[in-house]
Amino acid sequence: MVRVLPLTVSVMRNRTRIASVSGFTLIEMMLVVCIIGIMSAMAMFQVGSVRPGMLGDGAMRSVMGELNTAREMAIAQRRWMQVNFVGVNRIQIVRIELAAGQTTTLRDVMFESGVRYELISAIADTPDAFGKASATSFGSATAVRFNSEGSLVDTNGAPVNGTVFLAIPNQDLSYRAVTVQGSTGRVRGYKWVGAGWRRG
Repeated sequence: MVRVLPLTVSVMRNRTRIASVSGFTLIEMMLVVCIIGIMSAMAMFQVGSVRPGMLGDGAMRSVMGELNTAREMAIAQRRWMQVNFVGVNRIQIVRIELAAGQTTTLRDVMFESGVRYELISAIADTPDAFGKASATSFGSATAVRFNSEGSLVDTNGAPVNGTVFLAIPNQDLSYRAVTVQGSTGRVRGYKWVGAGWRRG
């Protein structure tokens, strides 16, 4: 014989089962909040320690990008492009026009977050060994030019090798260098890793 339970008894049993498994206790919620807080603190500490390096990388890539852009524009437009190192944290690309004495500023980029041209005397020259006369070591030049063949030359037209040194003052992890080989216009970036330079 099959026994049929009234509908109300069946519904009450289901309600009891659902009520016993739903929700979190206050202790469980507090434990999750504590774990999230600890992980957030660890992440903030890590970000704080690598931030100078990230800012240095950003400035290094900006300089490399501007130098490569100036070289490509010089070749494509068959014009000399001058790169000016302005103040402590700006780089400009200026086209030398065919009319004598006329120029056109094409790009003007400023470094952010305290990164600037900075020569650190205690740090050795890069492996390319293009010199450390100043923070923008192209002899005494504050401007260099790419000719229409893509070579880096000084204002007199002679090929010149050089290095641009970048840093946030007193932040070892931010030291960066960008080298340019005059005859080929090859641009390389370097990071200071404490014991020496490493290609960036």
